[in-house]
Amino acid sequence: MLDSGPVKPSSRSRAEDPTQWGAAEIARAVQRGEVSATEVLEAYLARVEQVNPTLNAVVVLLDDQARAAARAIDTARQRGERLGPLAGVPLTIKECLDVAGTASSLGVPRLARRIAKHDGPLVGRLRAAGAVVVGKTNLPQLAMYLETDGPMFGRTNNPWNLDRSPGGSSGGEAAILAAGGSALGLGTDAGGSIRHPAHCCGIHGLKPTSGRLTQADLPVTTTRAGEVLMPVNLAGLHAILQCGPMARRVADLKLAMDVLADDEANSTDPTVPPLRWPNADRVDVGRLRFGMYVFDGDFPVAPAIERAVEQAADALRNAGAEVEPFEPPDVPRAMRIFRSLLFPDGGQAFKRMLGDARLDPRLKQLMQGATLHNLLRPPTAWLLKMIGQTRAAAGVQSMGKLSADEYRRRIAERAEYCAKFLDAMNRQRLDGLICPPHAVPAPTHGSGAYLGLLAGYTALYNLLGMPAGVVAATRIRKDEQTRRLPGRDQAERVAHEVESGSTGLPVGVQVVARHWREDVVLAAMAVLEAEFERQPDYPQAPVMP
Repeated sequence: MLDSGPVKPSSRSRAEDPTQWGAAEIARAVQRGEVSATEVLEAYLARVEQVNPTLNAVVVLLDDQARAAARAIDTARQRGERLGPLAGVPLTIKECLDVAGTASSLGVPRLARRIAKHDGPLVGRLRAAGAVVVGKTNLPQLAMYLETDGPMFGRTNNPWNLDRSPGGSSGGEAAILAAGGSALGLGTDAGGSIRHPAHCCGIHGLKPTSGRLTQADLPVTTTRAGEVLMPVNLAGLHAILQCGPMARRVADLKLAMDVLADDEANSTDPTVPPLRWPNADRVDVGRLRFGMYVFDGDFPVAPAIERAVEQAADALRNAGAEVEPFEPPDVPRAMRIFRSLLFPDGGQAFKRMLGDARLDPRLKQLMQGATLHNLLRPPTAWLLKMIGQTRAAAGVQSMGKLSADEYRRRIAERAEYCAKFLDAMNRQRLDGLICPPHAVPAPTHGSGAYLGLLAGYTALYNLLGMPAGVVAATRIRKDEQTRRLPGRDQAERVAHEVESGSTGLPVGVQVVARHWREDVVLAAMAVLEAEFERQPDYPQAPVMP
């Protein structure tokens, strides 16, 4: 790491610097001939060259391939051909997703030997729409913890503060987007892996409804992975994991989803329902009802995050929407179900995936909990409770190898909980929710092993399968770093340490809607973005005040 300060933006003015434009802005300029795709790409490649030695966000640079793609776009325009909606937009892809000619390794050497012959379907759609793939971005080993660091690719730093992580697991995407090295990103989210980094880096991200998009870009969720198949291979409506876009503008998320959720393209995957993609521009936020909460009944949030959610509620009210308190039902129970579905085989699939690879220490703790023999779980949990580690005890109790009958019971519990949650929304006639994306801001390096126990704010909506997005909101003020008293519980102590010294870090707000109503999520996010952008502490660019 070169220093511990923020990465500074380009010295060029915004008007002449494409790295400060949004994806939609770039595409319009390229389509009109105001700038060439090659000029845009070279600006972004120069930015990557400037910031990546410090951030280590881009781990596979595809500069030659990108230059050829940009030249092809410029040639097509000169011929008078119609350009796609993402013409010339520099795009980065999370390392675990298939891009032709690259590995999708999840940070595991044995998987790096498998080179993709073709783009995944989602990557292919973005490329066909004119996006220029610049490279692939870093992730933690197996994409399984809330930092972006691992033995294979090393550590990614947060551009707002290099002593902090950009979050995980799509942290490489968030870091390079925030630093202006990419205009659009594609990540994955199985428990907050798009939304948590967006919150940590001051950008926006969307996890669509479960089953909205194909999972075929991620080889370890399909039969192409063979013996290294991930343990949770629930597809379609039952998927916990979803791919989704990340960007610096909410309008760019809309644009990306117009391409990714193309009705005709989705007809090629039988697990994806043939539903028409809704137009967020037709949603009148002023006619909607939202529930809001700043505490999920499990783990309190940092003061700035609470303030951001309350400001979001005021902004929606000012737009004409009704906003009222909402209490999510029994979140601890939901998290027990969620953790049990992540490791139904007692961690055996993850062990096969790793092979003889060196295990990251943060993942080691998780694997120890997953592989512990079921007979040892009650006494281990009791001992953890006795020494004050109540959250670790809950984690140990909720993981473990399941029989086929027990697995079916967990699926039934999930369905029962989803019905209970929707009933709570129905009683209040709610169209959506606003809430925190996490309990704390961007983690300090090395703290991610403990923060996964606090991921209920995002993982809840993976369990439910509901669409959820995070919109950049504000930055932490000096007088609101923490009010948490460090107790015996390790998660509490780490949360206190993460909050201490957090002045200036960005935080976001999470927006949730009913299944298949991504249009409500995106419309509300657009309203909030417009309001937050007017505030002096909006995280516009990664420069400390």
